[in-house]
Amino acid sequence: MVVCSSRVDSILVHFEYRLQFPLLSRSGMLRKLIEECSTGDGASVSLRLDDLPGGAKAFELISKFCYGVKIELTAHNVVSVRCAAEYLQMTDDYGDENLILQTESFLSEVLGTWADSIRALEACEEVMPYAEELHIVSGCIDSLAMKACEDPSLYGWPLAVCESKQSPENNGLWNGISTPTKTKPTGDNWWYEDVTFLSLPIYKRLILAIESRGMRPESIAASVVHYARRYLPLMNRQSSFDDANQGTDILKPSEGDQRALLEEIVGLIPNKKGVTSSKFLIRLLRTAMVLHASPSCRENLEKRVGAQLDQASLVDLLIPNMSYSETLYDINCVQRILDHFLLVEQASAITTPANIVKEGQLMNGSESLEPMTMVARLIDGFLAEVAPDVNFKLPNFEALAASIPDYARPLDDGLYHAIDTYLKAHPWITDVEREQLCRSMNCQKLSIEASTHAAQNERLPLRVIVQVLFFEQLRLRTSISGWFFVSDNLENSAKPNGNLGHTEDESHPIGSAEHGATDGEDGVKHRVSELEKDCSSMKEEIHKLVKAKRSWRNFTRRLGFNKSQSCCSKRSKPSDLRAPSSSVNRQQNCENIEVVVPEALKVN
Repeated sequence: MVVCSSRVDSILVHFEYRLQFPLLSRSGMLRKLIEECSTGDGASVSLRLDDLPGGAKAFELISKFCYGVKIELTAHNVVSVRCAAEYLQMTDDYGDENLILQTESFLSEVLGTWADSIRALEACEEVMPYAEELHIVSGCIDSLAMKACEDPSLYGWPLAVCESKQSPENNGLWNGISTPTKTKPTGDNWWYEDVTFLSLPIYKRLILAIESRGMRPESIAASVVHYARRYLPLMNRQSSFDDANQGTDILKPSEGDQRALLEEIVGLIPNKKGVTSSKFLIRLLRTAMVLHASPSCRENLEKRVGAQLDQASLVDLLIPNMSYSETLYDINCVQRILDHFLLVEQASAITTPANIVKEGQLMNGSESLEPMTMVARLIDGFLAEVAPDVNFKLPNFEALAASIPDYARPLDDGLYHAIDTYLKAHPWITDVEREQLCRSMNCQKLSIEASTHAAQNERLPLRVIVQVLFFEQLRLRTSISGWFFVSDNLENSAKPNGNLGHTEDESHPIGSAEHGATDGEDGVKHRVSELEKDCSSMKEEIHKLVKAKRSWRNFTRRLGFNKSQSCCSKRSKPSDLRAPSSSVNRQQNCENIEVVVPEALKVN
């Protein structure tokens, strides 16, 4: 017998009459073909076997089996041999323990180990239609899914570091079944690397089978991330600028294949908040923009990022602009992500009426407001980062800043920094636009440091500076008035009590008197402690305001204030603001620091 192969799917077999019997006795298909072609004169016969699964290598093993030569089955070749035996009809009707029965028995042993199941599943890709018809693919997938969902340490499974199917010689053989040459530690991610050698269609079926068996969404998402990083080169870059034009020495799929792969991966990620990091989702979104993925794919990713925007970082949001817009970063994309986040938070607030947002909850550190507060801080930082871009339009800035509700910002320092940066980078905007931009900021929610900076900031409109100074002086006046009130109450509580309608003959039990004295003493100590704290805080505020005294005087002169209209007369010096010894002097000093604001500049 002579075997000539010009193609994998076409085998030319030349039979001599005396050698026909071993093959005819084992294969029903060959027997039928030779009977049809035989002339009965003992001449040789030539047959062409088209589409034989496994090609020449599989037929060579089958020929050896038919002629009694011992063959060596492995996890790599058993699938093709099994499919070729089915194609040639090598059933038990044509000999006891024929090749179909032996390969089926060997496959059951192969599916008993993880490593051999992976190799067999890889081999199915070469003979996919036949392997599907014989349910070999589904058998391998079910075996792998079951083993991935179980704890391998409970069964003592030998987990091999899976090698690619191109290097089978690295695996040891025992009784025809490959054994791992080295093991790796077990854990939740022990199977991630092995399944990355599978093609996308088979990997997708495996993930769906694992998910149907109840594996945690976090583990499934982690496996998908691992698979994506292997086949999407752009996912491993730090920046998406010029990614499409950068070459690499590693052979990577074409742009169309990567686009299709990315869209499939997005569908495999479990749609549950928190199972995938925001960093990976945003990186996936960047890659989708570079590869020009479908709008539905990009919208899906934007919604997933928006659902967990509070877990993102500022660096993640700096998405390079891939559209025709002139800005460096994609402002519109961030706006859409923020809108999705606000919709999710609004829906959550509606479904949980007990967690209705109140402004007072924010100062008490309510957990329900923590995501909104984190997003507000994130957006303020993003605005400050992109504000230097000269192509950043004022309406876009205002829309992004106004999207955050007022209660989400305990302080407006971050927003003030972003506004100041924008005004510095856009000096050509009009005064009306400056005032319109500053309306996004609440001057009452600026810290001492921010207020001090704003009072001396020449880029701010005059009306905003007056508001900042007015609210700061009002805050100082309120603090000092509260300190006076506490001090007066403390002095009154220290005085001996009058008769209060009782005669000297009226007496109380000794125990009650001692208990009342103890309570009074504890109350006085508590008030003294509070007074010391308020006094210390007031001194710090006064010290900071005194530093801005020169700027304040220049400001009042510029507005045309006379000496009688200034905030502090010459008789009121910073040293006069120290705590006096009597309540009369305290009242006089309080009157000396009263702010007089002209009617034209009073805040509405």
